Amino acid sequence: MEFQELATRLSLALALGFVIGLERGWKERDEPEGQRAAGLRTFSLIGLMGGVFGILSLGGDRLLISAGFVTTGAVLALFIWRETAREGEYSATTLVAALLTFALGALAVLGDMTLAAGAGVATVGLLAYKTQLHGFLARITWAELRSGFLLAARTFIALPLLPDRAIDPWGALNPHELWLVTILIAAVSFAGYLAVKLVGASQGVVLAAALGGLVSSTVVTLTLANLARENQARLGLLAGSILASGAVMMVRVLVLAGALNLPLARALAVPLLAAALFQALAAFLLIGRDGRQGAASPEALVHKNPFLLSEVLRFGAMLAVVMLAAGIAQSVWGGNGLLAVAAISGLADVDAITLSVANMGPATATGAAAVLVAVAVNNAAKAIYAWVAGGAKLGLILLAFSLAAMAVAAASYVLLPSLKF
Repeated sequence: MEFQELATRLSLALALGFVIGLERGWKERDEPEGQRAAGLRTFSLIGLMGGVFGILSLGGDRLLISAGFVTTGAVLALFIWRETAREGEYSATTLVAALLTFALGALAVLGDMTLAAGAGVATVGLLAYKTQLHGFLARITWAELRSGFLLAARTFIALPLLPDRAIDPWGALNPHELWLVTILIAAVSFAGYLAVKLVGASQGVVLAAALGGLVSSTVVTLTLANLARENQARLGLLAGSILASGAVMMVRVLVLAGALNLPLARALAVPLLAAALFQALAAFLLIGRDGRQGAASPEALVHKNPFLLSEVLRFGAMLAVVMLAAGIAQSVWGGNGLLAVAAISGLADVDAITLSVANMGPATATGAAAVLVAVAVNNAAKAIYAWVAGGAKLGLILLAFSLAAMAVAAASYVLLPSLKF
């Protein structure tokens, strides 16, 4: 290596040690001088030492790195042992972080600098979010954790065995792709589910509803509509929260379409984002007008674990039925059949028809219209569900704003044809 490259890599090794040491030193900033085994300066020096040993090993003697690694670990372990014995606290985190800092310093010199920097940022994140991670472990149940493990095992075992080709005469069902997309949706839903549990009740109904939109805005609607019967004075808060979950749902549909079919996402971007922005603004106004913090507990929004095998199979079966119906309708009746399937699908869910259209191949105006029809029907259906579950006033509020949002989407889709494809 030339001098300039060596200097850059050695600077990165020092920077990685400094950043990790900054986090470690901040947590122990109240300790008296001389009472800390390792802090900002120590970690900076460890990162620099890893880089120096990396430079020394460039001649081919990689045993130097091993020697430096072992020596650093042994010396630091001795100091940390004395510190923990004095304080009565037992933790290997600082020692592991120090050894990793040395290794990252060596990687910065000998390997990919971007990889070393990314690993350093990940290290600092894991160290800094100790309280949140421990709180997450306290909230998650063994059944939830086990279901995630079991599903992952079934996925990595079953997915390679499934045929990666269409198995029906209409070319609509690909078992490999169907299972992969089902797992993807379950993973996104599980992230929203865990986020709701992680945030907890103190953050309020609004945040829980918005996160619930990642899982199912229909479930959020029914849950809050049931709360509305006993909280008629809080209709502004509850209606606004439902609209917020619907706005999140529209963005979710756009992201899902973009992940599988970018031209389709471009066709949907303007109408969906316009409608989502309108609903978000309506939600803001309704919640602001409510004027007080929500009294209803958001814990009611903690849904069934979407990573339970029964939930995944249920969604996979629904997705397969919708994809097959869409394929048959497209083959037999053309565009009109697809729109009919989209309308029926939208009564319960919008993801299935979105995935089906995205997997049909090149984006078409009919396919984009089908997704928009499903979103429109879903919005109107949720207003009716809320009317039945929460009363006419809540239903009328949601129906009015939902229809207005769909009018905004339709107007933007018609008036901006240049952005469709």
